[in-house]
Amino acid sequence: MLKVNPFNRLFFKLLLGFWLCSSLIIALVSLLPLLQLNQDRSPLPPSQERILQKVAEHIQQQPELLIGNLLQRSNRGRDLNLGPLRIYITDDVGQVINTKRVSRVFRRFQLMAEEANHPISHQFRNELLFGPYQFDVEGKSYNLFGRFPDNHPRPWFFFFTDNKLLTAGFAILLSGLLCGLLAWYLSKPLRSLRLSANALAKGDLANRVDAATASRRDEMGQLAIAFNGMADAIETMVNNQQRLMGDISHELRTPLTRLQLSLALARKKGQQSTELDRIEYEALQQEALISELLTLSRVRLYASEKRLTAELTETLSQVLDDAEFEAEQQGKQLLINIDESISFEHLPKTLSRAIENLLRNAIRYAEKNVSIESTQSKNHITIVVKDDGPGLPEAELEAIFTPFYRPDSSRDRESGGWGLGLAITEAAIYAHNGKLIAKNRLPHGLMVTIDLPTN
Repeated sequence: MLKVNPFNRLFFKLLLGFWLCSSLIIALVSLLPLLQLNQDRSPLPPSQERILQKVAEHIQQQPELLIGNLLQRSNRGRDLNLGPLRIYITDDVGQVINTKRVSRVFRRFQLMAEEANHPISHQFRNELLFGPYQFDVEGKSYNLFGRFPDNHPRPWFFFFTDNKLLTAGFAILLSGLLCGLLAWYLSKPLRSLRLSANALAKGDLANRVDAATASRRDEMGQLAIAFNGMADAIETMVNNQQRLMGDISHELRTPLTRLQLSLALARKKGQQSTELDRIEYEALQQEALISELLTLSRVRLYASEKRLTAELTETLSQVLDDAEFEAEQQGKQLLINIDESISFEHLPKTLSRAIENLLRNAIRYAEKNVSIESTQSKNHITIVVKDDGPGLPEAELEAIFTPFYRPDSSRDRESGGWGLGLAITEAAIYAHNGKLIAKNRLPHGLMVTIDLPTN
């Protein structure tokens, strides 16, 4: 068994994955205020500094602008590139002297500039503020601030800081996406194991967990290796069982052949008795049973023939002729509705034997009518065999495909056989990777549906 590195264990992968996911989301959300703070304290751009410098030079050249009504007119201007410009002039104590209408946004910007301790520029939701630019007039110090009332380009992260609910929703969505990717990565080998287990349960003994899963260095890889080992053991055991059944059946034919030869010699010598008749009957029954066992063994081992591409009507031609004759001899009617254009790759002899067993079983228990029909879709071929017989109890609909199983109504060997016919049919359909389902009809009768994939 492979040793798993402690840090490769599933526990550590789950812990590390979800911890990193949550840490990443927390870090991204926490980074937004830091980005905003850094942006708030960014230096004043040269273009905006030049605007304030020109205004300051103009006031220094005309000091009278700071007196009376002229002061009130010095709060507006225009920049050809950025649009309407509003100027705020503050004295050495921070009081705005050129207008009485000062917005809260401007007061907030003043505090931001004081905290930054250098000229800054900041884009609010509906206005751009920048400054201060310090200048002196007649021995007194003044500060200039500029304001553009329109929206201007601002960093992308301001969108998230202004829309906190949307940011929270985005964080939840991103967290779900990352956790989903992590869950997909961790659950992928489980899906592979589930598919392989289902395939094995349906009789596909050659199915194994894919190499990518088996090569993992954690508990999933160990589980995949253990599963493949179990599947190997099951396949070997089942194949050996089938071969043993075939070998035993084959070996039984030798003494049976001798028995039949002895009976023939006794008949040739003119010996006749009830005991000899009974021995001959049982020998014939034993030979038929051995033949059925050999057929079941070959079909389950998929070793009897090669796949061929042929028309369904061509494959079933002899079977349908024999079934029509048998139904006619019993005073029953067989309705055949098979599209002659249906052609696909299959095992002709194996499929013929499967349909033959279904038809014989339907004819045996039908009152008057038996039908077989087929349809073809894009990737499937469906064959349905129906009869108007008594049907079966619901509890026996799946059990009838088990070897040597005979319903209560078929215990007599003359009518029920040995319970191998439908088992051979099921094995033949599984050899085609198909499905076999039996259902009761209303008001009475049995319907067996075969679904065969064509790709």
